[in-house]
Amino acid sequence: MNRKKFLSNITFAGIGISSLGITACNNQAKKRIVSSAAKNPFFKISLAQWSINRMIKNGDISPYKFAELAKKWGFEGIEYVNTLYEDVMNSSNKSSALKNFIIKNNQLANQYDIKNLLIMIDEEGDLSSGDKNTRLLAIENHKPWVEVASEMGCHSIRVNLHGSINKVESWKASSKYSLSILSDYASNYNINIIVENHGGYSSDADLLIGVINDVNKINCGTLPDFGNFCISKKWGAANDECDKEYDRYLGVKKLMSKAFAVSAKSYDFNLEGNEKTIDYDKMLNIVKEANYSGYIGVEYEGSILTEEAGTIATRDLLLKHN
Repeated sequence: MNRKKFLSNITFAGIGISSLGITACNNQAKKRIVSSAAKNPFFKISLAQWSINRMIKNGDISPYKFAELAKKWGFEGIEYVNTLYEDVMNSSNKSSALKNFIIKNNQLANQYDIKNLLIMIDEEGDLSSGDKNTRLLAIENHKPWVEVASEMGCHSIRVNLHGSINKVESWKASSKYSLSILSDYASNYNINIIVENHGGYSSDADLLIGVINDVNKINCGTLPDFGNFCISKKWGAANDECDKEYDRYLGVKKLMSKAFAVSAKSYDFNLEGNEKTIDYDKMLNIVKEANYSGYIGVEYEGSILTEEAGTIATRDLLLKHN
């Protein structure tokens, strides 16, 4: 989930999508949902809230519009991002704010008949810090989100393990410590603790799966992301220049062995509607060969298409290659 520069808008006539052609895009989307349903895809589709982060941050929509938009765009489940809720993150009474967060989002999920799946947790402290006090504070900060996820019927919270450069052994030990404690805590709430390849050491699939295997908890696993394999960046995305990148296809294959969710990252599309930097056929074959049949979450992170058009383009690409 990196922050990237904005590019100029262009039109994608080949897939019926442009930053100006939202109506045409929605009409095309409805047709594709119908045709794809008959193919019985091996997965269900969900929407990651980061796909609409600019609309929320710019004040164009409330984060509580999420369920409505996801339903309108044809998704079955939703994946929340905690930092998009300023009413919670900036509250002087976070406990009360979290209660309101639960009530509002449960009502909206029920209203729009959409399933709460997971909450992506950022900016709640460094779980892989070599400093014990920093690590313990981060663990405590994550615990309330475990309880929130449980109250909302989610299956997981996603946490980060970025780590510090040139301190891999410390990162391993600290990450295992935090994951073990959080997983034990979360087991009381029937919640999984899942780690995304999300920058730093966590984007090295060998290191991350090694940590997960060493923790060896049934509710501790991964959230493989198609695009976040840049080891030299904090957030892991590599559609821009990257000094050091882990092979994304090998990475997803390794992380699928412990996957509780999957993130279909996208940045930009060619005239045929295919992602320019990620081979979705290859990725989905990897996911399918792992016998995964859960939700695949759309996470559009581009800046050429609008967030609505990019989200729908990614959804259609997934359904095209089921």
